[in-house]
Amino acid sequence: MSYMSRYRDWLVSDYFDEETKKELEAIQDDEAEIEDRFYKNMDFGTGGMRGKMGAGTNRINKYVIRKATQGLANYIINYSDDGQEKGVVIAYDSRHNSPEFSLEAALVLAANGIKTYLFTGMRATPELSYAVRELNAIGGIVVTASHNPPEYNGYKVYWEDGGQVVPEQARDIIAEIDEIDDFSIVKTMDEMEAVNEELLNYIGSEIDESYQKTLIDILPDTELTAEKGSNLSVVYTPLHGTGSTVIPKLLSDLGFSNLHVVKEQADGDSDFSTVESPNPEDRAAFELALKLAGEKDADLIIATDPDCDRMAPAVKDAEGNYQFLNGNETGVLFADFLLREAKAAGNLPDNGVIVKSIVSTDMVLDIAADYGVEVLDVLTGFKFIGEKITEFEKTGEKEFILGFEESLGYLIGKHARDKDAAVAAGLVAVMALKYKEEGINLLQRLAELREKYGYFLEDLESIRLEGKEGQEVITKTIASLREESPDKIAGRQVKVAKDFKLAKTTYLEEDREEEIKLPKSNVLQFLLEGGAKLTIRPSGTEPKLKFYFAVREKNQAAAESELAEFKEKLMAEVEEIMGNF
Repeated sequence: MSYMSRYRDWLVSDYFDEETKKELEAIQDDEAEIEDRFYKNMDFGTGGMRGKMGAGTNRINKYVIRKATQGLANYIINYSDDGQEKGVVIAYDSRHNSPEFSLEAALVLAANGIKTYLFTGMRATPELSYAVRELNAIGGIVVTASHNPPEYNGYKVYWEDGGQVVPEQARDIIAEIDEIDDFSIVKTMDEMEAVNEELLNYIGSEIDESYQKTLIDILPDTELTAEKGSNLSVVYTPLHGTGSTVIPKLLSDLGFSNLHVVKEQADGDSDFSTVESPNPEDRAAFELALKLAGEKDADLIIATDPDCDRMAPAVKDAEGNYQFLNGNETGVLFADFLLREAKAAGNLPDNGVIVKSIVSTDMVLDIAADYGVEVLDVLTGFKFIGEKITEFEKTGEKEFILGFEESLGYLIGKHARDKDAAVAAGLVAVMALKYKEEGINLLQRLAELREKYGYFLEDLESIRLEGKEGQEVITKTIASLREESPDKIAGRQVKVAKDFKLAKTTYLEEDREEEIKLPKSNVLQFLLEGGAKLTIRPSGTEPKLKFYFAVREKNQAAAESELAEFKEKLMAEVEEIMGNF
């Protein structure tokens, strides 16, 4: 069916409401907009759905949410023995329409005889992961678009271990969704009817309290924080998101009484009106937090994204300026601290393991090796870290210590199977206090580690390519690099080429190949002469092509120079490739 036929169907069908039809009538003279909204169905990938809200098959709206949930319901009924009784937990963030979309999903599940647990207000994504496990549910849904702009929303699916569905499950769910070719066959029911039949159950404080207690039990050195937590001045901003429901209370309960929350960003403002982007990776998002930190002479600033699964800290240096720690630097500090504290306490496991994504810093390998701890690489996407935790829990083969991604995602503890900015916020505060009591700060400890292990420096460049044409350019660019299999990149000889889609590693100097034992994914990685590394992948949630750069040098100046040259040459080569399409 053509995009124009789909558009007309939505205009004339009795199934779609008048508000939707008015929105579509307003674009009747804009063929490009009609095409973008209807040329395909909203992609339901391995990470769920994420996109702009609006009417159309390629937009996030209640009809697309209903259809996706009907597909999930069919999967639960067809692929689990007791999924309907175990039920599904649903949470949502502070975005426009998130409460409405969550209720729509709950009512579709209820109409299919599947018990649902719906939070009564916005909650952090990691609390959803925890709740799935705590309530022994078959799965979970989070309505969120993470740190995307306010016009976006999304939908993520979790399974019974509390982790996002892995690719094999996602493919089966997608197959169920794709079989639904008529929106009107999707089941739904009245809210009060669902409540009366105990198919829709509202949850709140009982899960909050259990989650909070669990986080405190997981964190180290809580006796120190209870005694001396007031010695550390902390500024926290949830960037208008769900972090406000958990982190201020967590830090307060830990003993950090000298805590200052950015009031202008402590609400659930769906427009994220105080920031250009509610992304803690964006330094501009810290403007109000920096102002408050200056007024309070804070030692530490903590920011989390709207669904509270990413955390970024900033630390006051010796000159009184605040320095930002990126995801790799924070992950390294977490690994070093946890291993150091475990060894000092005599409880460092013999079979300990740290799990990170393939695009995260290799500096952690050298640190872990000094403690006899293994580091495992998994594909980008925290679900793969969560999958490993569940695997280790079943086999007892390894003891999970830390999982992290360079994109500000971290997890300690086994209470969840997704990145948890709340436990990360608690850990960074504990760590900052511990070092302050020792007479140093996080920046100084990082400098000590770099002095010992070398200066690892990483960066990310993204090319945003919107719409159908943009997606084609992304696809063709990666295909071109895969087919050409270059032996030199950015002026550097390729020593090892990894193709995660073809599941093979090629050692160019030795002229041999090796199988990659990870799920297949459209990712290319090149290990270059001089220790540089390049990873290329399309974003799973945004219309972006991502380039991850990594270098290792003896000092900061050398690393920065090397990285700048590497990036400049590579992006020029990519621009030339894209010019052919």
